[in-house]
Amino acid sequence: MVLTDSDLAARLDRMGQIAREAGALALRHFRNRDGLEIETKRVLTDMVSVADREVERFIREALLDTYSDDGFLGEEYGLILGGSGLTWVVDPIDGTAPFLTGLPGWCVSIGLMDEEGPLLGAIFAPVLDELFLGGRGLGVTLNGKPAGISQRFDLSNGLLGVGSNDRASVARVGQLHRDLADRGVAWVRYGSGALMIAYVAAGRLVGYCEPRMSLWDCLAAYALVEAAGGRVLPVGAGALHGRGFGVLAATPDDYDRLVSLTRFESPEWDAAAS
Repeated sequence: MVLTDSDLAARLDRMGQIAREAGALALRHFRNRDGLEIETKRVLTDMVSVADREVERFIREALLDTYSDDGFLGEEYGLILGGSGLTWVVDPIDGTAPFLTGLPGWCVSIGLMDEEGPLLGAIFAPVLDELFLGGRGLGVTLNGKPAGISQRFDLSNGLLGVGSNDRASVARVGQLHRDLADRGVAWVRYGSGALMIAYVAAGRLVGYCEPRMSLWDCLAAYALVEAAGGRVLPVGAGALHGRGFGVLAATPDDYDRLVSLTRFESPEWDAAAS
């Protein structure tokens, strides 16, 4: 399916509406989080609650009621194939651990991809009341005001976002932290990976890197970064079917340096190889 500029703008507007509505639903659960039943996935820190599932169902129904021929990939319920060549990629609550522990660094992430890759992105952080919207050829806005990658800071004087999880080699993660320290790079970790990549698009971070992520964690934010003038690593093979891949987003000036520093394509990063 070929979308016109007006089609893209209409979809992006609808994504923003759904993200805010889904965020309001998630926020109600957040305010009553002590009563939520919690389950774990791969490891104890990889958690899921009824809130994640309820919010994903809401987003899926809202999108597919309007765009019934599109595909849909959600973290909690998996892949629904579509016939349009477009696929929605959703993480209903990215940053479930901070969500459940009362921290503000979580978000609703809604992305749209086509055969070329990330197309549109909507990321809403309900506690912070911040909505990041953007897409290919449309630029990026933060709460309706134009935003863009940093023109002032770089790896020498700005902040880099860094993430990791149990799918990455502990030894290799430790080496990355040492490499960053040796080069004087200041880095931070703030809850949701999707939200930190959105911060790259809005100029708050100069880059973000994580050795292994899932597509629903980064697709929407990838679309934002590219729309804002930044660069991202390609989506990995098998991503639509749950395979993790190296994720990196940065300003154009910092991109090559970060790629060289991280080398996420190396199998050394995989936990099974450590």
